[in-house]
Amino acid sequence: MRFLLLAAYAAVVAVGYYLKFLNLRHLKAHGARIPAEFEGVIDGDLLRKSRDYTVENSRFGFLASGFSHLAAIVFLFGGLLQFYNAAILSFDYSFITAGVLFFLFLSYASTLLSVPFDLYATFKIEKKYGFNTMTPRLWVTDQVKSLMLSTVLLVILLAVAFWLVEASPRYWWLWLWGFFLAFGIFMMYISPYVIEPLFNKYTPVDDPELEEEIAQLMDKTGIRVSRVFKMDASKRSTHTNAYFTGIGRVKRIVLFDTLLEKLTQEEILAVLAHEAGHWKRRHLLKGIALSQILALVGLYLTFQLTCSPMLTDLMGIEHPSFFAKLVIAGFLFSIISFPLGPLTNFMSRRFEREADDFACRLTDDPGSMASSLVKLARDNLSNLHPHPWYAAFYYSHPPVVERIRRIRGFSSHAT
Repeated sequence: MRFLLLAAYAAVVAVGYYLKFLNLRHLKAHGARIPAEFEGVIDGDLLRKSRDYTVENSRFGFLASGFSHLAAIVFLFGGLLQFYNAAILSFDYSFITAGVLFFLFLSYASTLLSVPFDLYATFKIEKKYGFNTMTPRLWVTDQVKSLMLSTVLLVILLAVAFWLVEASPRYWWLWLWGFFLAFGIFMMYISPYVIEPLFNKYTPVDDPELEEEIAQLMDKTGIRVSRVFKMDASKRSTHTNAYFTGIGRVKRIVLFDTLLEKLTQEEILAVLAHEAGHWKRRHLLKGIALSQILALVGLYLTFQLTCSPMLTDLMGIEHPSFFAKLVIAGFLFSIISFPLGPLTNFMSRRFEREADDFACRLTDDPGSMASSLVKLARDNLSNLHPHPWYAAFYYSHPPVVERIRRIRGFSSHAT
């Protein structure tokens, strides 16, 4: 049975690698062709640079994910879980303390193992292609802040979670689901004011005309904008973005300073109209509803699996513990949930098209929406020729060429 579990995991990994291989082969065959939507915007040299960026990231992704998969296999099937589980239990801590330490140390180990890959991606690949602006000192500062913050949050989550398990052995899965939901909503409220400022500086947009245009645009959708902020994203990267924060009708709009430098006012308004489309179409609410349904099902199945020693017996754990069962259950769910990835991405791409349509209607300016995507794809060296299967499995947004073509064909009278 253990061999079948390992074989199933290997099959899932193999499918993912095969799709990445198809994507690279497709890019090699078509990567020298400039799409009609980008003619006059990029030349052959920039297209080759985009192709090389995708190829290098993909090859590095093979290495990083291969290491991650190997580490998971060694930990679960090579006896490390058995040793680690016995070591934690040997201290004879209380159930809550043991559970907190069990997963906190695993989190630290995962972070430590990811450090070399993060350093290479940031200071080698991203710097090579002109994206990274982060200094080593800032990188270290970010890591320390993230570690301290994640430790505090993880300890709170784990302590409450294991208290609920101990207090309600039969219904902890239901109480835990409610707690995670409440905690997630709470974090959505406080993150813009407490957590995000730890990493970035937020200042009011110093363009009164743009701020007024944004307020007028949002008024049309029923969104009340409390403030429009500029974020100093350029101190870490030249990549661009914009987003809404806040729950309910009152929103804060955050624009990367890199976005303000690269897009015209009309294009910025088009990007924000797209984000407003997500709110108006209740995409966030639908996404939360789906994730919570899956979370509830997953927690109930976890409860059922942990009621017996089946999981620990399967992996040959001599001293069964609730914590070891959770690790094995998580590994099992990573295999079972693989087909859900393409389904959730399909839903996400549908949401993106709806938001694009909404933005085109709201601004009555599909041209600015299309030109903003052209610039963003060009400046971010996006892959203009993804393989259809790869895009179907992994893309949360429609491929950019397809998206631009659809927007340029948009009619303001479309329904």
